[in-house]
Amino acid sequence: MAYYTCLLLDADGTVLDFEAAEHKAFFETMEHFELPATNETLETYIKINKELWAALENGKIKKEKLLAQRFAKLLEAIGAQGSGAELNRYYLEQLGTHPDLLPGALEAMDELAEVATLAIVSNGVEHVQTSRLEASGLAPYMDGIFISEKVGAEKPNRRMFDTAIRQLGIEDTSRVLVVGDSLSADIRGGKNAGLATCWCNFAGQEEAEEADHTIHSWQQLYELVMEPEELQNLGQKNRKHQFENQ
Repeated sequence: MAYYTCLLLDADGTVLDFEAAEHKAFFETMEHFELPATNETLETYIKINKELWAALENGKIKKEKLLAQRFAKLLEAIGAQGSGAELNRYYLEQLGTHPDLLPGALEAMDELAEVATLAIVSNGVEHVQTSRLEASGLAPYMDGIFISEKVGAEKPNRRMFDTAIRQLGIEDTSRVLVVGDSLSADIRGGKNAGLATCWCNFAGQEEAEEADHTIHSWQQLYELVMEPEELQNLGQKNRKHQFENQ
């Protein structure tokens, strides 16, 4: 039996390549509205967006305000006219069409689904995340998908994780592992909920001590989750999730 029998996984930056999807959707949006589609405007937007998401995680703003403000702030920063709400709406439509995966993520879910209950716990916009997870091929591996809009709380609020555990029917929380790339949302949130945490430092950032575990590759996650006998069976095709009609 696996060391951890339930993995609560972040989406963007953990299994989905949000940076790739974000860049595509941003340039498509700027071009559609005939605004400067440059790397400089992208960097300005990313800075604004990150600041707003940090405020959300710290409970200083609501998601509705974040979504309403980010493109309005961008237009102001670049001295352009337009409707921030319209830009944001179009951007989200485009974002939902880009189900980019991080390298190895789909193969990792195929292996991990053999030994553990898997679920997504995400702060993203519900219809966008649902669309991307379905199109990426990840959704069938998940025993649950928990999006903050539907739960009514954002990470690092422990309610996100408590809701997932309750709906998944998990009784032994000592064998639950929160896996994500954000120290402020995933790792702090997991700790708030009293759960073990694993920081995905796939980008080679400066090491941090907040998480119980740190990984730089999927292989390292296998070694955390699986017992030796399970590791020996990696790659075998007697999968738990045999999807019908695919």
